[in-house]
Amino acid sequence: MLGLIGKKLGQTQVYDPQGTVMPVTIVLAGPNRVIQCKTIETDGYKAVQLGFGDQKESRLTKPLNGHLKKFKTAPVQRIREFRDFTVEVKPGDTVGVTLFATGRFHRCDRRHERSRF
Repeated sequence: MLGLIGKKLGQTQVYDPQGTVMPVTIVLAGPNRVIQCKTIETDGYKAVQLGFGDQKESRLTKPLNGHLKKFKTAPVQRIREFRDFTVEVKPGDTVGVTLFATGRFHRCDRRHERSRF
């Protein structure tokens, strides 16, 4: 499963070739830094920890600072873990939207039982 961490910037609308208005959400997705790669041998499952957004070191907790220093990465605002990451990466790599094919996206509003389309 591929995934990225992003920040919602706003909403707007665009027109498709038939002239129909489509609502769209503008998301700043990436760059995400790979913090840790978990393996089946060491952790019991395969996952990748990604970090997004720069942060001052003084604004993070000491345990989180220790975790980031262990893997020699810069302080980040958000850390999320994605299981079964299909792309081979190593700690310190930068992951962006180029991982996804055109038109491939995740509808996060399905979680809140909305169906606009």
